[in-house]
Amino acid sequence: MFNRYRRLRVNSRLRSLVQENHLRVDDFIYPLFIKFGEGVRVEIESMPDVYQLSIDEAIKECGTLKELGIYSIILFGIPETKDSVGSDALCDSGIIARAIREIKKVHPDMFVVTDLCFCEYTDHGHCGILDHTSTVDNDATLEISAQQVLVHAKAGADMIAPSGMMDGIIETLRTTLDKNGYYDLPIMSYSTKFASGYYGPFRDVAESTPSFGDRRSYQMNPANGREALLESLEDDRQGADILMVKPVLAYLDVVRDIKENTKKPLAVYNVSGEYSMLKFAGRSGLIDYERTLIETMISFKRAGADIIISYHAKEVAQLIKEGKI
Repeated sequence: MFNRYRRLRVNSRLRSLVQENHLRVDDFIYPLFIKFGEGVRVEIESMPDVYQLSIDEAIKECGTLKELGIYSIILFGIPETKDSVGSDALCDSGIIARAIREIKKVHPDMFVVTDLCFCEYTDHGHCGILDHTSTVDNDATLEISAQQVLVHAKAGADMIAPSGMMDGIIETLRTTLDKNGYYDLPIMSYSTKFASGYYGPFRDVAESTPSFGDRRSYQMNPANGREALLESLEDDRQGADILMVKPVLAYLDVVRDIKENTKKPLAVYNVSGEYSMLKFAGRSGLIDYERTLIETMISFKRAGADIIISYHAKEVAQLIKEGKI
């Protein structure tokens, strides 16, 4: 009889003993979208159970997260006003700087990661300063990124996550942080970030849709696997402490390639479109939602992810708490 594999699957205890990949609450970082104002808790129609939160509401949300065992968050800012250079992101009294300080004051044990970019802060919705051709000026954007990282560092961020895909961004930020004494502040690079159609709902919650054009001149071509690997290896060389692939679901081959070519920890961003597809499919009764959610998260770990940034983090933590994972 040919049952040499099946004999390890017959007993549930044995299946658990030989399971190769596991999910832990500590694997997850939960995104929070911080909006100007007070008492703001606005659910996003395209992202059920995801909210824009004012700082006071975000502080309450951190309490809920900690009850589930989630102690890591990544912050995105939605300022009151926007301009051509994203001035709010360069200001010690801007939305993210204030959010970091106030969250850390109430929840000093919360690990606060900050997304470092300009698309949420500019009136044109692109990730930096535009040149005379209305294209993002790489070097000019590096200069203001250096200013932005010091705003985050001084406010008390625990880790910086630059997402703009500017060439040279990691070296610029690392040099700036070191020169100003922030030697121990780590950088989690969006090292391989694709120009993806999966970002649609994020632009609703972050209010960051470009007013013209798209981001294909600085984000990666989804067709390019070798270039994807080179991008992450370059950020590794420049001093990134953690690498990242974004999105993840359609790029598990890239996750595996990077994992096999670097010793750095690897994060994946389970993005808004991936989240919403699963949510709406579950609400429509097309899938067994919990089972498919767990299967999806495990696929990220199997491909090589060490860290998962996901809007599903609270649900996964609850399932782990209930012993369903």
